[in-house]
Parts: sequence; structure tokens; C-alpha cells
Amino acid sequence: MKIIEKEFNAATGEETITEREETAAEKAERLKIEEARSAADATAILKAAEKAALLTKLGITDDEAKLLLS
Repeated sequence: MKIIEKEFNAATGEETITEREETAAEKAERLKIEEARSAADATAILKAAEKAALLTKLGITDDEAKLLLS
């Protein structure tokens, strides 16, 4: 993956843009973050499905559940 770094020198007003490949450490960190995000997304989807199943079992709508809990 390409990393684009932008540096701005306020004293001179000069802007420097550098493009480089990510390092092994940066790649490992990025993959770790993506994996954690995927796990969190999967958990949220599972929780939503469980909630929908429970609401169906109880025979109430999402809006009715919100009214009960407010």
C-alpha cells in the first residue's frame, strides 16, 4: 500500500509531498486494525439478528420495544 505524507513548513510556506511503500510494521498494524474492525462488525450483526429474533418471538415491533424501554 502506498503511504502519502504531506509536510507543510509554516515559516516558508513550502509544502512537500512524499509517496512511499508502507513498512512491515505499518502493514501489520493496519491488518490488526482491519481484523478488529471486522470482528466488531460481525459482533454487531450477530447482536442485531439476535435482537430481531427476540422481537419476533415476543411479537412486538422495534418501535414498540423502544417505547417499552424509554
